[in-house]
Amino acid sequence: MHNLLLPSAALPHSPGAYIAIVLVGFAIGTLGHLFKVRWLVGIGIALIVLGALLLPFAAGIPSSEKSPPGEEALEGGFSE
Repeated sequence: MHNLLLPSAALPHSPGAYIAIVLVGFAIGTLGHLFKVRWLVGIGIALIVLGALLLPFAAGIPSSEKSPPGEEALEGGFSE
């Protein structure tokens, strides 16, 4: 139930969907530049930003389950 409150719970977890959104945004923006249609360029930019901002949420980067500071150094490295 706790995961349903996070925005990342409703997103697909594969990066392919977000890469596709970014690529479609580039294609739409390019067509908008070629035909000099400003609103089409705006939609392309919006799709690029949307895909790039949602990708970290799908990857789980802004997770609330973080390890304490310094734990990474203890796992991989120098022991006394």
